[in-house]
Amino acid sequence: MLEFALDARRGSFHLQVECRFASPWTVIFGPSGAGKSTTLRLLAGLDRTRHAADSVRVVLDDSMLTDTARRVWIAPGRRQTALVTQQPALFPHLSVAANVAYGLAKLDRAERARRVEEMLSLADAVDLAGRRPHDLSGGQAQRVALARALAPRPRLLLLDEPFSALDGTASDALITRLQLWLRRHSVQTVMVTHEAADAFAIGAEVALLREGRIAGQGPASDVLISERARLLGRLQNSAE
Repeated sequence: MLEFALDARRGSFHLQVECRFASPWTVIFGPSGAGKSTTLRLLAGLDRTRHAADSVRVVLDDSMLTDTARRVWIAPGRRQTALVTQQPALFPHLSVAANVAYGLAKLDRAERARRVEEMLSLADAVDLAGRRPHDLSGGQAQRVALARALAPRPRLLLLDEPFSALDGTASDALITRLQLWLRRHSVQTVMVTHEAADAFAIGAEVALLREGRIAGQGPASDVLISERARLLGRLQNSAE
């Protein structure tokens, strides 16, 4: 279970959210500028540039990851969390296989090789193992970034529009394989998106983020249908 309370200012933007995510997969849905990426960065422990009044508290399975009031901040590398963003930050000087193996230094060579092959197979990227990042398409790089993030088997996976460079068919197939793997390894997942189709395809719980506030939380069939009706109402009112 993931619990968090975030009160953070970034320029004129003010993020104020307090949530409990118990579902294996939760989608944070909202338009651009709603605060989705800021939320993920705070959960991942990557955003430490704080306004003096910021308050951040993040708890994963009863383990405190961040609590600014108590000056608790676990470094990203020790949180057992993984963040995959829209722009894969692969090491350009390493092969795809070496990128995926990067966080597996504690495993012996044979186990490390097995883990790399497993992750590349999950991401449908086995044939890319010997390539360098500059030889990859956008979609291929996203697949490799996902494989690298999952290789150390994190407890929490954070996805920031990670399938944007994949077509619908490829994205759906990857999500299906990914859901099975995450369930098998008990990895809780939080994904942000502005595409309602992603939330429905995954069948996840949805947290609706609007202007830095949670405007609804629950099944996609409830939360997003209500949001669609609200947007249609606004369009109709503006046309009158």
